[in-house]
Amino acid sequence: MAMSAQEIETLIQAALPDAQVTITDLAGDGDHYAAHVVSGAFAGKPRVAQHKMVYEALGGRMGGTLHALQLTTAVPN
Repeated sequence: MAMSAQEIETLIQAALPDAQVTITDLAGDGDHYAAHVVSGAFAGKPRVAQHKMVYEALGGRMGGTLHALQLTTAVPN
């Protein structure tokens, strides 16, 4: 079963409350998304650690309920 963009956003914001999250459904199928996440929690962390934080927020759904996520992360200006 596919995940909705709102579900993805909700999970990320639950783990990173200050996050600004933008989700785009890339294929219109509910399985292929792009996420742009901006959070102060990323400050001082390398990109790999930032991505790991987002994947952990998704609680193991990557590769299962959520097939593909093109992820970009940033620290607020």
